[in-house]
Amino acid sequence: MLSSDEIETLIYEAIAALNSERDATDQIPATPETALFGVDAVTDSLSFVSLITDVETSLNVDHGLDISLADDRAMTRPISPYDTVATLRDYIVELLEDR
Repeated sequence: MLSSDEIETLIYEAIAALNSERDATDQIPATPETALFGVDAVTDSLSFVSLITDVETSLNVDHGLDISLADDRAMTRPISPYDTVATLRDYIVELLEDR
């Protein structure tokens, strides 16, 4: 199983991929507090979908983990697992532990 730090690194790699396509003045910070979704988000809808897709693909292809990040479980939570890098990381850890 991947550690919390390894999962956070996967998310940062997805952010780096987004940043490689953005202007130097429009970079997404790679910190646990980075808002990914919601009012304070640093991503637009297309960037957000790309980030989630990249993380999910890495989990599935690179690590052999059949994990879906966009499911009913995520959508029905009172606090979105997509709010920040940290909440996304914690959600992925939870999904892996429940397997």
